[in-house]
Amino acid sequence: MVKLTMIARVTDGLPLAEGLDDGRDQKDADFYKQQAKLLFKNLSKGQHEASRMSIETGPYYFQYPYVFCGYFIPGRVCYLTMCDRSYPKKLAFQYLEDLKNEFERVNGSQIETAARPYAFIKFDTFIQKTKKLYLDTRTQRNLAKLNDELYEVHQIMTRNVQEVLGVGEKLDQVTEMSTRLTSDTRIYADKAKDLNRQALIRKYAPVAIVIGVVLMLFWLKNKIW
Repeated sequence: MVKLTMIARVTDGLPLAEGLDDGRDQKDADFYKQQAKLLFKNLSKGQHEASRMSIETGPYYFQYPYVFCGYFIPGRVCYLTMCDRSYPKKLAFQYLEDLKNEFERVNGSQIETAARPYAFIKFDTFIQKTKKLYLDTRTQRNLAKLNDELYEVHQIMTRNVQEVLGVGEKLDQVTEMSTRLTSDTRIYADKAKDLNRQALIRKYAPVAIVIGVVLMLFWLKNKIW
């Protein structure tokens, strides 16, 4: 099953679009995304040996036995997906091929000029739709793709994630970035709550004051009489 999909520009590693899982593993998604970004960073330095590569992570690095079943680099863009280890690599690369064809068709003329991260975030709609087509490996459509000799993946290099990231890119750095991101998210959430509370006070404080004045006048009137 496809767990994470990211698309980035090869020249500078800029993330262009991504697709996430349904949220069941959201607590670990930031960690996976940080590793993917480190891969993009290395690719932008020209540190890649092939246009297609399967990068194994293994339970030693992650809590779950996932495997990065791409990248796929057809030129200026890298398409990367992370799947369950049991998911057929052949389907994973076919999935990336479908994404590439549509992404180039829709956004091809804007890839080089994109200046901000996730400039094509709306492409997630197509990612989610395509991911559903590849969800069940036993459908007639996917069985046909598995049997299609035009898309063999035997020659695709398989590397360990530590080899690809390099000795200098320690995984504790990834953990630190993930922790920092989680901490920042909590800070922003607390600030959002404070802003909402202040907005409610500004909205209803005048009403409360008016009601208080009316009640006081009513009490004074009854006391006098």
